[in-house]
Amino acid sequence: MADTSLTVTRAIDAPADRVFDVLSNPERHVDLDGSGFVVSVDHGDRITGTGQVFTMNMEGDHMGGEYKTDNHVTGYDRNTLLAWQTAPAGTEPPGWEWVWELVAQGPDATEVSLTYDWSKVTDKALLQKVGFPLVSKDQLEDSLATLASEVSGS
Repeated sequence: MADTSLTVTRAIDAPADRVFDVLSNPERHVDLDGSGFVVSVDHGDRITGTGQVFTMNMEGDHMGGEYKTDNHVTGYDRNTLLAWQTAPAGTEPPGWEWVWELVAQGPDATEVSLTYDWSKVTDKALLQKVGFPLVSKDQLEDSLATLASEVSGS
């Protein structure tokens, strides 16, 4: 069976609460995006719990240019977990999810894992059209490197 997720992990020299503060603010996601697809926030309050939805303005050839996504928060545990399933705006999530996990490594360091998981996508036409993984492991690592740069020494 083919792999249906990618995970990258990095030690970041910053406390978990500082890392979580950046991740829970959709306004910061443009800066963190290693894929180059995120253009701007269309609507997004700070993430404070599951069930919230934030909308991003996106751009990519895989969708024929500009498009919007609704991101449905599926996991939230302050300073340790943030997850959301992404869907074309106005539709229900078809099954791919972004999961950020934070493990404090003392007062000034955090191990951060980012998982891109498409294991719940069951629409065969969508699987063919999108060609998962749409985002590479290198692009996920770029997101972690940018996050580290944003929070270290702030």
